[in-house]
Amino acid sequence: MKLELRGITKRFGSLVANDDIDLTIEPGEIHCLLGENGAGKSTLMNVLYGLYQAEEGEVLLDDVVQRFAGPGDAMRAGIGMVHQHFMLIPVFSVAENVMLGHEETGFGGRLNLDAARAKVREISARFGFHVDPDALVGDLPVGVQQRVEIIKALSRDAKVLVFDEPTAVLTPQETDELMTIMRQLKSEGTSIVFITHKLREVREVADRITVIRLGKVVGEASPTASNSELAALMVGRSVELTVQKEPAQPGPAGLIVRNLDVIDHLGLKVVNNVSFDVRAGEILAIAGVQGNGQTELTEAILGLQPRVTGEISLNGTSLTGLSVRKILNAGVGFVPEDRTEDGLVGQFTIAENLMLDRSDRPPFVKNGNLQLGFLAEFAQEKKDEFDIRCESIYSRAGQLSGGNQQKVVLARELSRDLKLFVASQPTRGIDVGSIEFVHKRMVATRDAGIPVVVVSTELDEVVALADRIAVMYRGSIVGIVPGNTPRDVLGLMMAGEVPSGVAA
Repeated sequence: MKLELRGITKRFGSLVANDDIDLTIEPGEIHCLLGENGAGKSTLMNVLYGLYQAEEGEVLLDDVVQRFAGPGDAMRAGIGMVHQHFMLIPVFSVAENVMLGHEETGFGGRLNLDAARAKVREISARFGFHVDPDALVGDLPVGVQQRVEIIKALSRDAKVLVFDEPTAVLTPQETDELMTIMRQLKSEGTSIVFITHKLREVREVADRITVIRLGKVVGEASPTASNSELAALMVGRSVELTVQKEPAQPGPAGLIVRNLDVIDHLGLKVVNNVSFDVRAGEILAIAGVQGNGQTELTEAILGLQPRVTGEISLNGTSLTGLSVRKILNAGVGFVPEDRTEDGLVGQFTIAENLMLDRSDRPPFVKNGNLQLGFLAEFAQEKKDEFDIRCESIYSRAGQLSGGNQQKVVLARELSRDLKLFVASQPTRGIDVGSIEFVHKRMVATRDAGIPVVVVSTELDEVVALADRIAVMYRGSIVGIVPGNTPRDVLGLMMAGEVPSGVAA
């Protein structure tokens, strides 16, 4: 099936998310839609899928103009979508999820689950998915859940499949398996739109590449184009993609974690007997698929988890049981994984956000009075130093782009008198150019002799930054390995396997 988008324009108030976009997907091709986060890729696909209505433009299938009032119309026309965040019911079986919204009934009005099971088995056999139709979705690994999403779409005779950032929650091995599945779908005539910002994956699987920047198509590229060429198209300037750093010169252990357990609000042990050291002047990266205890581990270090046992110390001083404020005052800088919820106050100005957690003491306060002159000078200095793109330091933080919001958080945390720096998903949702800047600042922090902990689900980022890598799986550390450990070994560890030669 040939898909064509002509002159698609979608606005949200004064923001033009898609600006007169033309795009053609030929039958049986993998067409990659490449762009920074916020470029308008997902918005465009949501227009295609009927979730949004465009103000201008039209969608054509095999040269016939379509009118989609909602996703149901798009599915009936042969368009399927595999969302980044799966649209599955965890307590339902695979077969129940596949038939949801398209229920078939048999004698007496009963749901015909047998038909759904047969459909799951047929598609699984065709693509080698090995998915049990009676398995509960919540018990399945993430990679298998994604296959269930694909089965759902194919069971509704999708001729065009949209994959929206499909590798965000996958291990490297699961990513490779997905690439194989996409090629197989292509060989059977399915047209695929692959939305991503990961250059390596684009070059591996795409037949054609369209680049979107600030809501506009800025060009097409060949899969043979270099990462540097693709990045320059995405950002509009040349970007240094390789992290430049000298070998670490580690000193004594700064952060020491011993036998750490964290119990969540449901009484489940989400961090299990974790021990590690981080030395002065090194970056320890914590790798793993999202949801394996990394978030709770960093929150325990910061005093944000209420039910913690074990010992956490920094330069010989125990942090266990201290309040968040006391831990921050001890010299800990923290970049949370969700900057909008935990890193910023969107209604506050940039200047106000830059003094959060320090607004009660000098140099921001003197004799009970806020030192507005000092704050303005400090904020302007950090705006320039961290290249925060904004109208002024008095602009609201919530109005900034994701990359500039992250720079505000980094500017605040790195301006402390640091003894430890912890960054969780430091480049999530930001563009290639901002990633380059963030990585340079983190390496500079390491080179200043400060222990750095980086938590990332992006394996490329882990490998680029880390002097050592701790891999977490189901709340435990599978092993701690050198920063130059091969990706395939790290991928096995992220799936819970301990390769020979790696100490558990």
